[in-house]
Amino acid sequence: MTRPPSWRVLLVEDDENVRVAVSVELRGQGLVVETATDLASADAVLRTGPYHCVVFDRMLPDGDSVAYVFDRRRTGWTVPVLFLTARDSLADRVTGFEHGGDDYLVKPFAVAELTARVLALCRRSGEGRPSVLRHADLELDCARRRVRRAETELSLTDKEFSVLEYLMTRSGSAVTRTELIEHCWDSSTDPMSNVVDVTVRRLRRKLGPPDVVLTVFGVGYRLAT
Repeated sequence: MTRPPSWRVLLVEDDENVRVAVSVELRGQGLVVETATDLASADAVLRTGPYHCVVFDRMLPDGDSVAYVFDRRRTGWTVPVLFLTARDSLADRVTGFEHGGDDYLVKPFAVAELTARVLALCRRSGEGRPSVLRHADLELDCARRRVRRAETELSLTDKEFSVLEYLMTRSGSAVTRTELIEHCWDSSTDPMSNVVDVTVRRLRRKLGPPDVVLTVFGVGYRLAT
């Protein structure tokens, strides 16, 4: 199976055991996973950047996530949503779909099944974006996780690929180190660490001259125009 192209998932679950088990499995599949424990914190996270899928436990400390999703859908929000719940009646499942859910999984569930469903929703979310990104003599195949420069195929690590992919989706714009950490790493990464600079340095070496990833002093990085 092709590996996911830096898909970002938000898991909103107040049960710590479930939250840890699911997030570990999803990260093991190459997904960038953020977590939240209630609707207020989930809303704050969702407003920081794009996500490819959100997994909501239905009953959270500050309300039913179905109502939250329904309100967001009415504003044009289109991110795929999977609801987790112990409420397994037909009426509950229908309510979830009618209020904006894309999938519905009843507890207890197999983590492997949840992972498969999340990957399917992420694929659906990414269908609107070109599967191949191009910039000058660079070609990045998101689905096959392949990168070519001047027709030469390059071997990149997952993080190097993710950084280059994000820079190519923002071609022409300066991208901050914070943005790169948010999109290519997860919330456990120290924003003050030098992981971005180290990854960019290795990426530049593999891409070769002339430099295509430029430093924007005081800001971050951008692709050469």
